[in-house]
Amino acid sequence: MTYSQAIKRLEEIVKLIESNQIEIDQLAEKIKEANQIIAYCTDKLTKADQEIEKLWANRLKSEE
Repeated sequence: MTYSQAIKRLEEIVKLIESNQIEIDQLAEKIKEANQIIAYCTDKLTKADQEIEKLWANRLKSEE
């Protein structure tokens, strides 16, 4: 799953929950899925941030 796909799925889950047309059992499942997607996205963003920091540090070193 790409980051964009994950965000799209998260948006779908939020819309479903906001519609109030979901059974309580399904609600628990969707919240669990949403939490997994949030963890996935957080991990992707953290890794991207670390890579950017690394590239930036390398660039600064090469300019010295």
